[in-house]
Amino acid sequence: TLDLGWMGALPYWRGIVEALEADGARVHVVQVSAFNASEVRGEQLLPQVERILKETGAQKVHLIGHSHGSQTSRYVAGKRPEWVASVTSVAGPNAGSSFGDWMQEQVREDSWSAAAILGLGRWVARFIDWATDTQWPQDVPAALASLHTEGAADFNRRFPAGVPKQPCGPAETEVQGVRYYSWSGVGTFYRVLNPADPVMWLTGLAFGGEANDGLVGRCSSHLGEVIQDDLPMNHFHIVNQIAGLVDASADPVALYVAHARRLKALGL
Repeated sequence: TLDLGWMGALPYWRGIVEALEADGARVHVVQVSAFNASEVRGEQLLPQVERILKETGAQKVHLIGHSHGSQTSRYVAGKRPEWVASVTSVAGPNAGSSFGDWMQEQVREDSWSAAAILGLGRWVARFIDWATDTQWPQDVPAALASLHTEGAADFNRRFPAGVPKQPCGPAETEVQGVRYYSWSGVGTFYRVLNPADPVMWLTGLAFGGEANDGLVGRCSSHLGEVIQDDLPMNHFHIVNQIAGLVDASADPVALYVAHARRLKALGL
């Protein structure tokens, strides 16, 4: 069983679920709050994993989380490792985000930028609730507090499995029977027609000279076995968004199919 982040009616994992199923994987797309603390999202995911195990008869699941979905999946693996065969972080801010640091600073200073950021976040949350026909509790400040460097460090102290002790350093790849993997991209502006690209270019400025995908730095994305951390994809391209307008040299869908085959070959 392969479980992927939150999603509803909209194709968040554009073409990825279909490709995995065509290759023989059993895929269950789960839903959690778009904006909330890592622990809250993790608690929302726990009963969904339990339900999937009961319905399918599987002994364990593979959790794949994009962005904040990484911490959400890691929480479940930390709480119920007997349920989880592997956790894969896709562009996950496992050590926090420099853009998250900038946003949190604006909130602390109560600047006009903070009001704009929180207002936009609440609007996006309402849109997601409408688009996915769900009513998960949304808490934009709690999400920001989870994704800046200090918040991520606090989470990592309680859920350290797979996290490098030093930036870009080595990490344990298996903890309590759970295998940990990650992949991510660098670069922000690849396609003029993709509306996400100019936004990622702008947010990427918060990282200074650090390689990043617009929202997550290269080293921060590391978890367990790093499959690749310099893919030619920004934070949206890595889930084949928006509308599949990605760099011609990139094939984000193939990454997931290859990973499912990798896990199967290991007998997981």
